[in-house]
Amino acid sequence: MKKVLIIRYGEIALKGLNKSYFEDKLLRHIEANLRILGKVRVRKSNGMVFADIDGVDEEAAIVQVTKVFGVVSVSPAYAFEVDMDQIYRVALEHTLERLQEENIKTFKVDSRRGDKRFPLNSLEIAREVGGYILSKVNGLKVDVHQPDLTIHVEVRDRAYVFSKRIQGLGGLPLGTNGKAMLLLSGGIDSPVAGWMVAKRGVVIEAVHYHSYPFTSERAKEKVIDLARILAQYCGKIRMHNINLLPIQKEINEKCPPEEMTILSRRFMMKIAERLAQKEGCDGLITGESIGQVASQTVQGLTVTNAAVTMPVFRPLIATDKTDIVELARKIGTFETSILPFEDCCTVFLPKRPVTKPKLERILLSENKLDVEALIQEALENVEVLEIDQES
Repeated sequence: MKKVLIIRYGEIALKGLNKSYFEDKLLRHIEANLRILGKVRVRKSNGMVFADIDGVDEEAAIVQVTKVFGVVSVSPAYAFEVDMDQIYRVALEHTLERLQEENIKTFKVDSRRGDKRFPLNSLEIAREVGGYILSKVNGLKVDVHQPDLTIHVEVRDRAYVFSKRIQGLGGLPLGTNGKAMLLLSGGIDSPVAGWMVAKRGVVIEAVHYHSYPFTSERAKEKVIDLARILAQYCGKIRMHNINLLPIQKEINEKCPPEEMTILSRRFMMKIAERLAQKEGCDGLITGESIGQVASQTVQGLTVTNAAVTMPVFRPLIATDKTDIVELARKIGTFETSILPFEDCCTVFLPKRPVTKPKLERILLSENKLDVEALIQEALENVEVLEIDQES
């Protein structure tokens, strides 16, 4: 008898002729996440994935697997040769285990027979196993509608007995939907935006803008910490650090002060697009949400968009801040995001930033700058880091 994880997926099952491509990607990501715990065999069978976790910390394995995009749920289970006497014994032992953990008064048995050669059908298996448990455990009653405990018995290539189903993140496996460049700040929104797009199978690279020495090294370290948290879900992240200060100084010297934020934002987008094209990315990702700050009005977003031709993905565009915070807490970025370190947007911050910019006026201001030279200088001084969850 072995301990295994039964790993289920959702959307992948709906794929057609390329279903195996998605399954293979999912297997590789599960294997990669479990590798830090030791040697674990992972295989697919009959529309599910199985991981043998004998000798591996079960709770740690569940945590690692439920961070893989594409996984809908996970069940720790006992796996053994198909034999009715064995099914009786293991189901009873597992029931007794659960009785020690919780105050359980009622139960039911749910069964699925994937191997049609087995002589009993699903209802017969459930009835026989339920009756056996009932005869061996005093005080336990059957409730088929709202039981305290459900013992699951599945007969496939092997027999499986389990009682827990831990929810996964869903989505699609990383690497099945191209690559995008995330504009990653130290705030709450952009890490959540990157996580949401990655959940749809998009590989993430990141660009971070700082204004050193006006912003500190610790502020940059904070963003690296955020990237490290994202890497738990997104795999290794290639992060490009760029000093925006020379550009901000030029804008401050030659352009109206109220346009500082929107002009800086356009430079960020232009530089991110150049990096994205160089790195083979298919789009940009931002954490913008309509009306959240001065540069994120509809007019501001329109002017920002006009700086690039590459698609810009904004998964938070109509999301309330409270919902963004809730998701940040769920994925583990919130506590790092709220650490009180400055970012480049606080440098030369205007008292009254323009909230309804006109593209024609912004372009007139931009024409006062040597845009191409400033972009090239920024790209020539980029610092590139490879961030993973263990770095």
